[in-house]
Amino acid sequence: MLTISSKEMQDVLQALFKKYGFTDSRAHLLAEVHTQNTLFGVNSHGINRVPRFLDYVKKGVVKIDAKAEKIAEFGNIERWDGHQGPGVLNAIKCTNRAIELAKSSGMGLVALRNTNHWMRGGYYGWQAANQGCIAILFTNTQPNMPAWGAKESRIGNNPFVVSIPRKEGHIVLDMALSQFSFGKINEYKLQGEQLPFAGGWDEENKLSRDPEKILKKERGLPIGYWKGSAFSIVLDMLATLLSAGNSTYRIGQKKYETAISQVYLCIYPEVFPDKELQHSLINEIIDYTHDAPPMEAGKRTYYPGEQSANARKQNTQNGMKISKEIWQNILTLIEE
Repeated sequence: MLTISSKEMQDVLQALFKKYGFTDSRAHLLAEVHTQNTLFGVNSHGINRVPRFLDYVKKGVVKIDAKAEKIAEFGNIERWDGHQGPGVLNAIKCTNRAIELAKSSGMGLVALRNTNHWMRGGYYGWQAANQGCIAILFTNTQPNMPAWGAKESRIGNNPFVVSIPRKEGHIVLDMALSQFSFGKINEYKLQGEQLPFAGGWDEENKLSRDPEKILKKERGLPIGYWKGSAFSIVLDMLATLLSAGNSTYRIGQKKYETAISQVYLCIYPEVFPDKELQHSLINEIIDYTHDAPPMEAGKRTYYPGEQSANARKQNTQNGMKISKEIWQNILTLIEE
């Protein structure tokens, strides 16, 4: 591992994205999101994803000039088409639109089809919370988990995000419906480490902590076993239905994961007149959780997003630890 500042990463990535044909403003935004994701400690969906993203650009899977556009509206519900543009840029745009709808109507929903991987979904949860909005966001994916009891992967690990604004620190839940995201599994592989818990099945249909064995077949373990399996199926149905886009089944028929479907739902809590009551109720829940005695001495409990905020603070002060191999790969891409 090596340590790097967020400014250096931002500058290098911006130059790299410009080299691949992105305009100054779009290259800046892409670099900012990948850097912020790494700053929050999510290397798997930050710096580590850059080489694959650029490979998809070279293959034409990601259309660098394509932009999401509205294709239908039904009051405060809208359908958008991403035209297979960069998933990060489409996600920022659709989150902003859902925020606008929420602030004008109390609630706004944007369903997006034909987009690409949004990298770290939590980024858009923070984006909404910074604008004072509650957000519920989710995406479908290629098949990478078996439905409970099946041998083959037929469902996606469909990341799910919920964020709640709070002046002392936003609450942001960002989770895949597999026990570990595949980006995280790959990060353990790069570090030569085993997963702390079983993360999927190996080729002999046995649960494994070995990232290499899990990645061979991409059969992730659903969170909560059968419950996570059912949750994945329902989210896929909702994303497909609301966007009139591709389901995990149809995404799986493609050579690469692309043209996926997503939902951006924002709620503006300030439409209610009891802002102080909302604030005290949220803090009551957090205090009650924090006060629970830990099972292990020296440990404590956290609300969703608290550890990510701590990681951002530490990485801002001390620099971000990243893979030497990944960074060298990125520097080589610039020099090519």
